[in-house]
Amino acid sequence: MDRKPRLSDDLVQEFVGNAHGDLNRVQELLQQEPALVNACWDWGGGDWETGLGAAAHMGRRDIAEFLLANGARLDIFAAAMLGQLEVVQAMLAAYPEMKNAPGPHGIPLISHAKAGGEGATAVFTFLESL
Repeated sequence: MDRKPRLSDDLVQEFVGNAHGDLNRVQELLQQEPALVNACWDWGGGDWETGLGAAAHMGRRDIAEFLLANGARLDIFAAAMLGQLEVVQAMLAAYPEMKNAPGPHGIPLISHAKAGGEGATAVFTFLESL
């Protein structure tokens, strides 16, 4: 397997940081470097976050959907924020302990559903019932 060059730390940090709320900058950076779509930034102590993870806990459906359309890997936290009840239910049926797994910055799964607002009400209600 050919080893690809490492992405610049500054570029990854900028991408993940902007994925918390700046769709235009995320689009620009991803156009500049498509490999950023699944890049992770370690905020310290193993607090790893992708752009999708950033968008998910901030409730930024627009950024999350843009990233997913460009190849981001869906996880349970983003699925919760996006209101994808069947995905969340299937993942928790297979791995029930994920209910208590911390997301980026230690933010709980139910908080991601809450960040999704009205579009994630069914996921929030489901998680609350567990």
